[in-house]
Amino acid sequence: MELSLIRSLMDKPFYDEHKGARCPDRLFSSDVRKIKQAIDSAMDRYERTVTPAEIEALFMANNPTLTTAQKQAYSVLFMQVNKEQPMGSDIAQEVLSKLFQQVIGEDIANLGFDYVNGSKTSLDPLRQMLELYGDDFTPNLRIEWEDIDLDTIIAMTDLESQWTFNIPTLTRKVEGINAGHLIEVGARPNTGKTSFHASLVAGPGGFAWQGAKVVVLCNEEGYHRVAHRYITAATGMDKHEIVKHKQKAMEVFAKIRPNIMFKDATGRDMNWVESVCKSYKPDIVILDMGDKFSRMAGFARPDEALKANAIQARQIAKQQDCAVFYMSQLSAEAEGKVVLNQAMMEGSRTGKAAEADLMIMISKNPTIEGQVEEDNQRHINVVKNKLSGWHGIVHTDLEYKIARYVC
Repeated sequence: MELSLIRSLMDKPFYDEHKGARCPDRLFSSDVRKIKQAIDSAMDRYERTVTPAEIEALFMANNPTLTTAQKQAYSVLFMQVNKEQPMGSDIAQEVLSKLFQQVIGEDIANLGFDYVNGSKTSLDPLRQMLELYGDDFTPNLRIEWEDIDLDTIIAMTDLESQWTFNIPTLTRKVEGINAGHLIEVGARPNTGKTSFHASLVAGPGGFAWQGAKVVVLCNEEGYHRVAHRYITAATGMDKHEIVKHKQKAMEVFAKIRPNIMFKDATGRDMNWVESVCKSYKPDIVILDMGDKFSRMAGFARPDEALKANAIQARQIAKQQDCAVFYMSQLSAEAEGKVVLNQAMMEGSRTGKAAEADLMIMISKNPTIEGQVEEDNQRHINVVKNKLSGWHGIVHTDLEYKIARYVC
């Protein structure tokens, strides 16, 4: 390997790029080191690419005191160099970088060892080496930079709203969602979280009707109950009407049934979610409930685990090219309030919120003492919006029996 590297150093452009401190003589074995010194001398004097034969001639001329045996040994070594093919510049650069890292790493380790064992004089050299060469331990990257052609940017921006909400006022304000987006949806218990995603996916004009492939992962309610909400949202029939008109209900739902897959995800974690996305490649994933996919192992506090869970959900959205709906509970602070804010997210006041592209919180009117009829009004609080920038409240009604949000 070092002989191939020596051949590469005979190339003037490569030599100029790597000469000096980052290609010290001690990277090479003692005999090869002398050949490298001859190359240094030739490059300094002639400033051009040189051949093995030229370096051999210069080496012999500049070392007249070599014995006959030494000359024969170096002649054999130069023959080996001549037979070697120079490395490609990219490979040679990586090899040289690795060798340099090994040498400098040993120096840093030795200085660190000396300092730990009481040497005061080793601290300054250690700091200097870390300042000078710390970047050499960062991997060299070959990056394919992003295309910023205007037509490409416009086309990609248009895709930001590939899947539009079937709540007209919400669509006018937020436009829609696309692959790579993390949408966090929070509400207090019995407010209508499951009905919300059932309505968005299966209700008239919902994501499934638009052609989106949707995976619904349930670890809160049984999948059969969630699926029933989707059927009522799609058909506009309550559970009694579905039983009465079963054939008609299934004919309507059959139009979007291939686009929706349900799975009981009780006890599963985000790694499993990622595997599901890799295998089935959905356009949209519903995590109901998102927090229950988290794991406490390795975390000192629950909020740290939930933040890590949200980070992984966002990574899944981006890396698996899908939109992820992360359903969550709100804290007791949100109880009875219409206007909500990010800090009301249960278990993680800021950690989960930081990962969301769009954050929606659903509220209902405070219960009035003596009130008999259920108040169906629901308030969709858009509390974070990196998609269109709009923040505010969209007022809707929840037709609970058919799991539809309408306005």
